[in-house]
Amino acid sequence: MATASNEAGAQSDPENVLVMELKDGTVRIEMLPDLAPKHVEQIKTLTRQGFYDGIVFHRVIDGFMAQTGDPTGTGRGGSELPDLPAEFSAEPFERGIVGMARSQNPNSGNSQFFITFAPARFLDKQYTVWGRVTEGMEFVDLIKKAPRGDQSGMVRDPDKIITLRVAADID
Repeated sequence: MATASNEAGAQSDPENVLVMELKDGTVRIEMLPDLAPKHVEQIKTLTRQGFYDGIVFHRVIDGFMAQTGDPTGTGRGGSELPDLPAEFSAEPFERGIVGMARSQNPNSGNSQFFITFAPARFLDKQYTVWGRVTEGMEFVDLIKKAPRGDQSGMVRDPDKIITLRVAADID
């Protein structure tokens, strides 16, 4: 688990902060390379390629999470980069935690990720935590959600990431 001094240091390091533009405002995500170095590196690589720009939040379940990162918008797609081995940690899935989506195979994280709206402790040590929202969670809360009761969480006419950038790359 990251300590308070690690968190403060990571927040001030623009190389480990993502800036996500959504329709309602800007979200800042502190990446946690101490917890998941391979996942953070892959997310930064894809971000710098512009991979996430215009990608939809295809699966959004009210009170649980918003998932994105699939260029097909179906939940089955990924990037051309290789899948990653799991980097599970003791970091709990609390509100605003960013985790890597995967298939049944724990070593299948690629480009899809999710942001939790509320604590989801049943995910602890089952999914890789690689970041946390430090600003703009109120804008994440406004992402269009699937209809209540829809267990798939698939969203019609979903909201999208307008742009995603590494803070160090923003002039």
